[in-house]
Amino acid sequence: PILKDNLEHYINKYNIWSSYTPEEDGIFIACSSIHGNTFEACKVLKEILEKNGAKKVILSDLSRADMAESVANAFRYSKIIFAASSYNFGVFTPMKQLLMHLQERNFQNRTVGIIENGTWAPTAGKCMQDILVAMKNINIIDPLVTIRSRLNEESKLKLEELSKNILKIS
Repeated sequence: PILKDNLEHYINKYNIWSSYTPEEDGIFIACSSIHGNTFEACKVLKEILEKNGAKKVILSDLSRADMAESVANAFRYSKIIFAASSYNFGVFTPMKQLLMHLQERNFQNRTVGIIENGTWAPTAGKCMQDILVAMKNINIIDPLVTIRSRLNEESKLKLEELSKNILKIS
């Protein structure tokens, strides 16, 4: 097929995609939860972000979502929060798969936050961080939020802090 109509639209899309520029201002929360506690914390984070003024927040449960859609959302939105359970001294498989898909596609130019969950030895945060720092122009904001099994008052305060910090970034 040869494009003849609406060329400006297609050239604009090409320019956005080839420069790794986000298509929309918004926050994508990618969550990989084993027993549901990490996902419950992400629901709370979504509410906090919306209460603090975020216009568009998309929450995805990577264990149930279409991976291609999750990859597309990571590229679509300007900010991403990666939340995962620790698993086998690493990160739970659906999150690792998402991060590998992003790495293969030269993911870059984003602001990200990290949430890890682990009862005895939380490792997901470090594993996600190690993958993300190898990518180009990824701004990882503080704090790295650690949840020990379930959200408690201390970790909820950290979610509040993460929310404020990610919303400050334009």
